[in-house]
Amino acid sequence: MSYLTCFKEYDIRGKLGDELNEDIAYRIGRAYGQFLKPSVVVVGGDIRLTSESLKLAVARGLQDSGVDIIDIGMVGTEEIYFATDYLGCDGGIEVTASHNPINYNGMKLVTKGAKPISGDSGLKEIKRLAELNDFVNVPDSEKGKYKKLSVINEYTECIFRNINIDNFRPLKLVINSGNGAAGHIIDAIEAKFNFLNVPVEIIKIHHEADGTFPNGIPNPLLPECRQDTRQAVIKHSADMGIAFDGDFDRCFFFDENGNFIEGYYVVGLLAESFLKKNPGSKIIHDPRLSWNTIDIATAAGGIPVMSKTGHAFIKERMRLEDAIYGGEMSAHHYFRDFAYCDSGMIPWLLIAELVSVKNKTLGQLVNDRINSYPSSGEINSKLVDADAAIKRVLEAYENDAIHKDFTDGISLEFTDWRFNLRTSNTEPVVRLNVESRSNKSLMESKTQEIINILRQ
Repeated sequence: MSYLTCFKEYDIRGKLGDELNEDIAYRIGRAYGQFLKPSVVVVGGDIRLTSESLKLAVARGLQDSGVDIIDIGMVGTEEIYFATDYLGCDGGIEVTASHNPINYNGMKLVTKGAKPISGDSGLKEIKRLAELNDFVNVPDSEKGKYKKLSVINEYTECIFRNINIDNFRPLKLVINSGNGAAGHIIDAIEAKFNFLNVPVEIIKIHHEADGTFPNGIPNPLLPECRQDTRQAVIKHSADMGIAFDGDFDRCFFFDENGNFIEGYYVVGLLAESFLKKNPGSKIIHDPRLSWNTIDIATAAGGIPVMSKTGHAFIKERMRLEDAIYGGEMSAHHYFRDFAYCDSGMIPWLLIAELVSVKNKTLGQLVNDRINSYPSSGEINSKLVDADAAIKRVLEAYENDAIHKDFTDGISLEFTDWRFNLRTSNTEPVVRLNVESRSNKSLMESKTQEIINILRQ
């Protein structure tokens, strides 16, 4: 039996070659089919150079398990979520490595209703079967059929249902697709804007899908990946900038001056927007940074609910609470009316509408919140002994904490500041987030204190 290292907490990611190849993809397809016994599964892949061959390999594995395939082509992850739910299929698989380095690929797996398959809901069993590589023989007469289908028009209609186009004032938007999978959807949205006479001008950069990523891996969480969007916003005097990661399940914002807006503050904006239309609703947030979201949601008459970080956990909690919206500081945004899934396209349409309705710039909308709850942004540390380092930090601060929470790593709160420290579910790093109440220098000094303890 071969041990497969590409299986993570709630998806599949690995280096091309020994960790992930067509044989492993085929076995994943066989294992998915044998364990879940679906009738029809939707498959798609991002723009990476190996995504097409890996997608076809996983499709063959599914077919050899007796599963019919609907291949929706080169798509972002949320198009798989949409198609699985919209077409009433039994599951979906997107081949993507999102923002990982160019020598990686992976998969995101869902079941009926676009519910995520994570370690707690079947991924471990799929891994076990794929490692055993000893599958039930299915006669040729019972093997699955394969067909191609485009759902781009239906998907575009779906995301437009989240906005009221009559609210839009003239806007100029810079949109950076990062040479990833987003470009074809931006084209479809632009065409619909033009057809409906919505006064939005879109300036496209790094627009063409290109799996060689000539302008670098699209990951706007990295400061070095932000400069092109920032410069384009300034050059074109745009109202805001929007940038995507490779499979566009996350979108990132830049204000009218080209300043990068941390995803944390966008969560607050969207929470307030939803609660104005749906008072009393629940808002899901993660524990890394939370005070701003809790403050806004409570003031707007909503109910903030904390969930463990990660899309599988957030979606599960969204369904459990029937929450209208959920947001993570990592720029994942989840919507009840999008099968409780995350979307990178819906947020920027909502923010563009919000800027129009409030007749304020994006900077004006977020600057007060940034000053009220300054935050460190996520700081990653690669450590030889992560558990020992986290224990050192806990021992240094827990006696002075007025509130402790261990939902996801350690979260300690004090009168004027708080922090969360957790190991990553997807990378071998420890992640630190610190925030304060209207005291940036306190936030910065505490951040450095904790880093010093972590890395000693």
